[in-house]
Amino acid sequence: MKRNLMILGVVLIVLGVAGLVFQGVTYTTREKVADIGGVQITAKKETTVPIPLIAGGVLLVGGIVLIVAASRKA
Repeated sequence: MKRNLMILGVVLIVLGVAGLVFQGVTYTTREKVADIGGVQITAKKETTVPIPLIAGGVLLVGGIVLIVAASRKA
C-alpha cells in the first residue's frame, strides 16, 4: 500500500509539472472542405486544448501530499 501511494504521488507530480510546462495539448485533424464530383479537398486543422494552470498545480500538490503521507505511514 505504501509503495502504491509513492508511485501514484510520483505520477501526479510528473503530470502536474508537465501541465505547468506545456499548458495545453495540440493535435491536428483533417477535415473535408469541398467535395466536387470525384475531387475532394481537405485541410489540416490544428486544435489546442488548454490545460488550466490550477489543474497542474493541484496535481503537483496532490502528488507531494501523497508522497509525504506514504513516507509517514508505518
